[in-house]
Amino acid sequence: MSGLFQSIGRRMLFSLDPEDAHGLSIKALKTGLVPACVPNNDPALRVAVAGLSFPNPLGMAAGYDKNAEVPDALLKLGFGFAEVGTLTPLAQSGNPKPRIFRLVEDKAVINRLGFNNQGHEPAFRLLTERRSHAGIVGVNIGANKESADRVADYVMGIRKFHSLASYFTVNISSPNTPGLRDLQARESLKELLGAVLEERDAQPGVRRPVFLKIAPDLAETSLDDIAAEVALHPLDGLIISNTTLSRTGLRSSRNVGEAGGLSGTPLFERSTIVLAKMRQRVGPELPLIGVGGVDSAATAIAKIRAGADLVQLYTSLIYHGPGLAGEIVKGLSAALMRDRITTIAALRDCDVADWAKKPIPA
Repeated sequence: MSGLFQSIGRRMLFSLDPEDAHGLSIKALKTGLVPACVPNNDPALRVAVAGLSFPNPLGMAAGYDKNAEVPDALLKLGFGFAEVGTLTPLAQSGNPKPRIFRLVEDKAVINRLGFNNQGHEPAFRLLTERRSHAGIVGVNIGANKESADRVADYVMGIRKFHSLASYFTVNISSPNTPGLRDLQARESLKELLGAVLEERDAQPGVRRPVFLKIAPDLAETSLDDIAAEVALHPLDGLIISNTTLSRTGLRSSRNVGEAGGLSGTPLFERSTIVLAKMRQRVGPELPLIGVGGVDSAATAIAKIRAGADLVQLYTSLIYHGPGLAGEIVKGLSAALMRDRITTIAALRDCDVADWAKKPIPA
């Protein structure tokens, strides 16, 4: 699939505006034009995290399926889990177009979408329709740009989707909603986590895990504050990381001056360093999900060795096509077999010290 995509599909999609290409890919998944991969049921890839049993550690990150339209189609591509959203209580159009820019030489993307989505209600209906389906589907929740009470928006997300979400991600790390990243400051984070987790614990039935997604542009002192605050709350894990505002080391000549968050291959080193530094700070028990620059079995394993229990990708799918997830999962199985490792969880933390000693890039 990847070879065919590289030769034909990518050329066609890259002739389109990036946002139009994204919409076309959603339609292709909806209509079944994208073939499912052969399921990989390798028991060595199973991972238990926050009370959930993941068939493999590779997930689809939030941002692709913003309105919960195709989570099951994504799972059929080989992902062990899929995360929908970011969903805000009210529909919002996001920032003015154009707002997605390819940096082809870097296999990267800059976006300044701004939580464009149709709001809670349409996603709730779609997730209700698929509630009998198997598979782990997380719900990424956010706040409306014009909200007078952003903490209340996150609480509404927990309340609305508690019966449907396999887990929640509290997204306070997008750079494209003014002031959102300020919620990562310790006092603001204390208020947010307290309210969100109180609402989660007040819901009847199964206790849903809640993860917090943080930015890769934080100073070491901010990592200290987040780790300290997380230790005081019954949070189920961290997702590291969202997109970066840094443009360090880019090779592309086009679009590098565009505002927004950068994702893809250039984010790998920065996000993996922050991942390892957070693993050192939070200890071995708290689950971590590594995101940023995952485009192969090798980079997925590197994230795990740097402290991740699970990994996610999105941008690399743009450059490598829908067969990428199946190829990565197959590559993970092959690597474990080659090295005679019985479970992928055994790789976690092997390289934490090496990654954590590196400085966060400027």
